[in-house]
Amino acid sequence: MLYLITDNPPWYLCILFGTQHFLTALGSTVAVPRILTRVICLQHDYFTQSRLMSTMFFVSGFCTLLQVLFGIRLPIVQGGTFAFLAPTFAMMSLPDYKCPAWTSNKTLVNVSDPVFIEIWQIRLREIQGAIMVAAVFQIFVGFSGLIGYLMRYTGPLTIAPTISLIGLSLFEAAGKDAGAHWGISGMTTGFIVLFSQYLRKVSVPLPAFSRSKKCHINWMNIFQMFPVLFGIVVSWVISIILTSFNVFPDDPNAYGYYARTDLKSDVISRVEWFRIPYPGQWGLPTVSLAGTFGIMAGVVSSMIESVGDYHACARLCGAPLPTREAINRGIGIEGIGCLLAGAWGTGNGTTSYSENVGAMGITKVGSRVVIVTCGLLMLCMGLLVKIGAILSTIPDPVIGGMFMVMFGIITAVGISSLQFVDMNSSRNIFIFGFSMFSGLVIPNWMNKHPESIQTGVLPLDQVFGVLLNTSMFVGGFWGFFLDNTIPGTEKERGIIAWKQSVMDEGDKDKIESDCYELPFGIGTRCCTGSWRRYIPFCPKPAAPDKEELEIHQETPDKEELEIHQETLF
Repeated sequence: MLYLITDNPPWYLCILFGTQHFLTALGSTVAVPRILTRVICLQHDYFTQSRLMSTMFFVSGFCTLLQVLFGIRLPIVQGGTFAFLAPTFAMMSLPDYKCPAWTSNKTLVNVSDPVFIEIWQIRLREIQGAIMVAAVFQIFVGFSGLIGYLMRYTGPLTIAPTISLIGLSLFEAAGKDAGAHWGISGMTTGFIVLFSQYLRKVSVPLPAFSRSKKCHINWMNIFQMFPVLFGIVVSWVISIILTSFNVFPDDPNAYGYYARTDLKSDVISRVEWFRIPYPGQWGLPTVSLAGTFGIMAGVVSSMIESVGDYHACARLCGAPLPTREAINRGIGIEGIGCLLAGAWGTGNGTTSYSENVGAMGITKVGSRVVIVTCGLLMLCMGLLVKIGAILSTIPDPVIGGMFMVMFGIITAVGISSLQFVDMNSSRNIFIFGFSMFSGLVIPNWMNKHPESIQTGVLPLDQVFGVLLNTSMFVGGFWGFFLDNTIPGTEKERGIIAWKQSVMDEGDKDKIESDCYELPFGIGTRCCTGSWRRYIPFCPKPAAPDKEELEIHQETPDKEELEIHQETLF
């Protein structure tokens, strides 16, 4: 690593590396609100879309600072999570929340009409309330230390279907955006694949400056660092050129119309430059039992993914294995982040970004200060609403092409967990196959028969409807249940190999490192009592070194010296 976790690069490099992490997280941060607007009837209100994106940037930046300063204390970026989208879709598929047919027709939508505003705000407030209640559950799991107990029974056969079904359940959203113009979406996918796979080892000369070498040329693998960003920008520019030559039709009902880049140009001029997002900006959040249980399934999936990200980030940035207290604190802070995201009205929660962990391995920069800089940049972007308006003008097919790659990778990441499992075992093949298939079949059937569950208690019907409509909950539940009830050894289940993969042998000697200590002297100059050892998220008081013990034993007490002096005289 060029810079380890506790190193402080020069300020200009911090800005450069922080901008790089911001750009790496840009794809996911933009994608989540874009998908969400479709189910809350906002697909034609570009003005509100830009505000929603700005709010997402603002909350993501604030949560990143919280996590780095007071949470896990690793250089890890926080942002919107795809894990919450599937239960959100399930919640919005209930009869009470399905969008009226006229909201999908651009010519019939008047974005300033109070009726239309109330339609999308009701749905967004319902999502907000569910996220906030589910966040309280995550806060409890983290700060109580319960996450360690849950992870004891969670193995690769639970993680694989849960994570994979996040990507598979979003295929319809990807297909709808990509299908707006398959030529543009295919071009976007092709560019991303070209940059990330074929050109990833191609070095490009870039001007650089250092005190030792002065002005010089530095060769960098920029295509490997920013494949998604480059793919989106190139396709976006080409779409602008084709729009200027009227290659795309100007009829809203014609194929290829949504590939135009001038559909939302008026938003850029209308929206203000500066705006501070605030809690309750869409109204007072509402809570329903069904939505809360659905989002809780996303919370569990997000926690499992984050624990894996913590270990991967620690290995890459030169930190020791995360302590139990640090993990508890990290999950608890993520819960606080979800609570803030719900209160501010992003329509989503926050989680650790795996793509930024991967970028750290490429750039060889693991400094905590760099991620603090990234968090500050995200905060600034959240205050500049004009930036969100510009990003909202990216054509749907370009976003759809990006989804084709991103959702495919999410699916593959989940399946990659099976590398630790003995897949020659018929037991494991059955558990994974049944979990995946049931996670596709049951939600699909429930979506076509929403009124099929009739227990006589409406809130209970809605709870079962949302849970059974959420692919990752169904697949994860069967994976968890079958893996813990069907007899099998830990080696066969992949538990031993999985634990070894997240724990390097070399880290055991560094476990007493102070990189997970709280900042500003908390635990060293204040709050230093022995009571800390009983709090699951507080760093334990450091044990004295062997040399210190020997010195202490060799040094006589004050009373011993006085007795010795009295004896002499």
